[in-house]
Amino acid sequence: MAIRDIVTLPDPILKAVSEAVPAVTDETRAIFDDMLETMYKAPGIGLAAVQVGITQRLVTIDVSGEDEPDAPLFFANPEIIWVSETVREYEEGCLSIPDMYDNVVRPSEVKVAFLDYHGNRQELHCEGLLATCIQHEIDHLDGVLFIDHLSRLKRERIVKKFVKAKKR
Repeated sequence: MAIRDIVTLPDPILKAVSEAVPAVTDETRAIFDDMLETMYKAPGIGLAAVQVGITQRLVTIDVSGEDEPDAPLFFANPEIIWVSETVREYEEGCLSIPDMYDNVVRPSEVKVAFLDYHGNRQELHCEGLLATCIQHEIDHLDGVLFIDHLSRLKRERIVKKFVKAKKR
């Protein structure tokens, strides 16, 4: 396992749409393992492969609390197949947009179909923080950042700040 560099704004790869993986292989599991180690080190609760420069539809998540054992989840080709009508507002942040946080409204529950770490097809009903996190990470796979859910003015300010910082 290796810790990978996290891609940050304004890198254009963050707007790329990731490709589906045909199957979960040993190579896929090695990427999952690296992503998980990178996510824990950051520290974060979710990471999409595109955030480490790999445009494959892979996500790692662990929303366990500090006093709980690690509970990593691995998603290959995750797809939301159901959303609740009720919504939830949550203050989101992103490892690719460090130190920026804002409220985003998303469905409070979702059902996700995916291939797990071993390549088995699974469905998972997600609610609360897990629902928010999986939606955030699937957005990454589609080239969407949490700031894309904010007003144009807020989004432009954040992007401008990161572009300016990159030039320094």
